[in-house]
Amino acid sequence: MFDEREKIALFIDGANLYATAKALGFDIDYRRLLKEFSAKGYLLRALYYTALAEDQEYSSIRPLIDWLDYNGYKVVTKPTKEFFDSTGRRKIKGSMDIELAVDAMELAEYIDHIVLFSGDGDFRSLVEAIQRKGRKVSVVSTLQTQPAMVADELRRQADHFIDLATLAARIGRDPAERAARAAERATQAQQEDDRD
Repeated sequence: MFDEREKIALFIDGANLYATAKALGFDIDYRRLLKEFSAKGYLLRALYYTALAEDQEYSSIRPLIDWLDYNGYKVVTKPTKEFFDSTGRRKIKGSMDIELAVDAMELAEYIDHIVLFSGDGDFRSLVEAIQRKGRKVSVVSTLQTQPAMVADELRRQADHFIDLATLAARIGRDPAERAARAAERATQAQQEDDRD
């Protein structure tokens, strides 16, 4: 599936990957994810796409975005748009599909293999266009949920389908690590309090 001589780029649909991992019951360790795909070839780029609500003072995704930005990922964001539907309900929209597609098409001439972390069927024509340029495309999503998180037409178009469930042990966050980090933070806070 992968050739160690290949130049690889990861295109991560952040909201889609988060929903897929959550449906499978695990959190992604993005450092381990980079390591996993760096071992498969020359990892040229890892791009993470997400929309952010600008009007919020604090967003739960902000620490992740900042960490990714400083740890080997190129983060692509745009503000969400707020609108009201025909029934007057407030809706928030924030699709990054166009940004991801444009970047993938531009980068395709410099890489051998694109790994798309999304199950969104709208990407089928993007995958086909990249394949016409002579590039391989792997899609990462899952069939293990009910319903499946990957559109059938996207899975069929890809050169390779990687079920996220098969990667969970290698790229999932160890729950013990989270507990250890929380304990470490509590100890640091206690030490700071003791100094005051």
